[in-house]
Amino acid sequence: MQSGLLSGRFTEARARALPKDDWRSRNAEYTGEKLARNLRLADALRPIAEAHATSVAAVAVAWTLAWPGVNGAIVGARSPEQVDGWIDAARVVLTQNDLDAVAHALQQTGAGSGPFAPPR
Repeated sequence: MQSGLLSGRFTEARARALPKDDWRSRNAEYTGEKLARNLRLADALRPIAEAHATSVAAVAVAWTLAWPGVNGAIVGARSPEQVDGWIDAARVVLTQNDLDAVAHALQQTGAGSGPFAPPR
């Protein structure tokens, strides 16, 4: 979830309102251009989430689970409501088109680092 960025509910206003004692308020991923890139990525995941009748958060977790050799994803939650946002990721099977769309979104937004898609 990248500490909320890929939940689909994080906004620029929320980032600005983070309290000073929240480490995210001092982290580059939550300010300026990096925040904008991360929010554009979350927005790009929305159509995939809608196609699967799920959340952006579930798509992010399902993308992680789509990688060969990955048997689980470590996803933190501070409340049951947060778990509700991604719990159905286990049932979401991303198509090759979905994986291509995520890879394209990663490339276009410049968010994240590392490989863009699981090997075919």
